[in-house]
Amino acid sequence: MNDLCADIGYKSINHVGEQLCGDHVDIVEQSDSSTVIVLADGLGSGVKASILSTLTSKIISTMLAAGLPIEECVSAIAATLPVCSVRGVAYSTFTIIHLLSSETAELIQYDNPQVILIRGEQNYEYPRTEMTIGGKKIYKSVIKLQENDIFVAMSDGCPHAGIGMSYNFGWKREDIISFMETMSVAGYTAKTLSTILIDEVNRLYGGKPGDDATACIVRIRKRVPMNLLFGPPANRDDCDRMMSLFFSKEGKHIVCGGTTSSIAAKFLGKPVRASLSFERSDVPPIAEIEGVDLVTEGVITVNKVVEYARDHIGENTLYEDWSMKRDGASLIARLLFEEATDINFYVGRAVNPAHQNPDLPINFNIKMNLVEELSECLRQMGKRIKVSYF
Repeated sequence: MNDLCADIGYKSINHVGEQLCGDHVDIVEQSDSSTVIVLADGLGSGVKASILSTLTSKIISTMLAAGLPIEECVSAIAATLPVCSVRGVAYSTFTIIHLLSSETAELIQYDNPQVILIRGEQNYEYPRTEMTIGGKKIYKSVIKLQENDIFVAMSDGCPHAGIGMSYNFGWKREDIISFMETMSVAGYTAKTLSTILIDEVNRLYGGKPGDDATACIVRIRKRVPMNLLFGPPANRDDCDRMMSLFFSKEGKHIVCGGTTSSIAAKFLGKPVRASLSFERSDVPPIAEIEGVDLVTEGVITVNKVVEYARDHIGENTLYEDWSMKRDGASLIARLLFEEATDINFYVGRAVNPAHQNPDLPINFNIKMNLVEELSECLRQMGKRIKVSYF
């Protein structure tokens, strides 16, 4: 077993005029050592395509995660989904990426654009074996994983971008490879890479996509632990125990809250150096403590991080808000969303007297809810989360 893990992110745009996307991505974690990712592209667009792709991805991912062979999965799809009266075909196209122990990737591809693998910031041509299942040509590949490998799976809406507009014959595979090679250098997360790719596809369509388009990115990276301390313990006698556990953990350390930072500073025997410069009006300034990587205000800052997290697992439209700025919420977002893979929360249950003012929209339950919602968003990003209460 190695210390590699998979960062997975995807984004879709709908065919112009359609409310539903005809592509669907499903991710099933069978265990810590096995993850199945399916990108299905339903025939046509709209409601029928959405139903076809959703059923296809659900059936394949569930059966593969249960250890059944691909032959049975494809047979099940052919037997389950209705036949299209126009095309006479029963199911959607699909791409499967099966990750095993963060060591091996098994690719199974049927009629979607061939998965691109960027290795060492360059396109890597991997071997493919052709199989015939139910009269359909299916390609299978087994690839030994390396750190910084980037897999780019997509529906055919991506290479069709710009047909008759920016390009005569669409956005060719070699052009997409060149685009992703350039982007791979920056160290972006999988979600950000998929957003950049789909935004470019949308631009080539002139903002009016002629097909549903989806990009699913899998980025292989090393595990990075991160620790976040939020709020003082309910019992003052637990301060030293909480701080000892927090600072003994490997990885960077983030401290959120005024009282919390005072306790951390006292434990470390270092002063708190507060900053009086506001980077933005809606997020309080950060501070510094020697031995702590980031010190911020508490509830208001974490609430902003939760807002960014909600958006990041969805449309990712606020990326530019937090990706470059230096305020506390943006710095926490970059550390948790982009850098960390394993996050330990140390949450104090003490009631802050400053939050008891009836004019303030903050109370103890809101603080706990923030931690729960942030944890859930981070889990959906594929992070390993552990929350300890004091």
